[in-house]
Amino acid sequence: MGAQLRVYKRRIQAVTATKKITKAMEMIAASRIVKAQRKVTASMPYATELTRAVTAVATGSNTKHPLTTEAESPARAAVLLLTSDRGLAGGYSSNAIKAAERLRERLAAEGKEVDTYIVGRKGVAYYGFRERKVSESWTGFTDSPEYSDAKKIAEPLIASIQKDTAEGGVDELHIVFTEFVSMMTQNAVDGRMLPLSLDKAEEESTEKGEILPLFEFEPSAEDVLDALLPRYVESRIYNALLQAAASEHAARRRAMKSATDNAGDLIKSLSRLANAARQAEITQEISEIVGGAGALADASAGSDK
Repeated sequence: MGAQLRVYKRRIQAVTATKKITKAMEMIAASRIVKAQRKVTASMPYATELTRAVTAVATGSNTKHPLTTEAESPARAAVLLLTSDRGLAGGYSSNAIKAAERLRERLAAEGKEVDTYIVGRKGVAYYGFRERKVSESWTGFTDSPEYSDAKKIAEPLIASIQKDTAEGGVDELHIVFTEFVSMMTQNAVDGRMLPLSLDKAEEESTEKGEILPLFEFEPSAEDVLDALLPRYVESRIYNALLQAAASEHAARRRAMKSATDNAGDLIKSLSRLANAARQAEITQEISEIVGGAGALADASAGSDK
């Protein structure tokens, strides 16, 4: 019985140490969410206004630019998947990967080849384990991305969409990331970045009661689009990186809180079992003492006779 009590005590010590770690990780993630939220909020006005400017330039001119004009029969698409570098975040990365798989299946059903670009070690490991081809990948900055990271990611994507499909280029550019809705809700979403959907952008502006500004282009609308659209792609990717980082911290905080609560429940359960084992051990010792005393009394009575 004493051996069983020692086992319970060792398990309680191990779970208590784990609880301290998960609680610390929960607090760290909670503090990082606030910073990530501020970055998301700060990036939204720039991304929104840049989208309006690009939409205004594209709709206000008759220029057929490769970054705003849809191909008649698109044959290849690029998908950028944003996952995390670290684990212990619940289903954060797996949900994003599942969304990318659904998008890939939808594009394949439309007869399009898919080139995959991945951010985050979890996505790279997933595709590497299944020996799937990845055009390019980036790791090491998912929990705190900078604008320079977005530029680094956007560069090969812009280059691929500017190429003809016969030369290895793509006709469409899609992105899959986890949208930060609230501390408790984060949704894995996908969207098409290029070609820019002008009808959808105009419809959103109309719903908001906004009027697109009129511009005069110097030297030409095509040159303006050449300068604006790379910035547009970079801002969209940067905003997605920030939302994904905030979602990652929120998912990790929620997972660590659940782990901390479960560790507390397990400690209570083990403590009850340890107390029961201790009581059983005490009861057995008392029974042995009483039994021994009774035996000595019987022996003493026999010797007196």
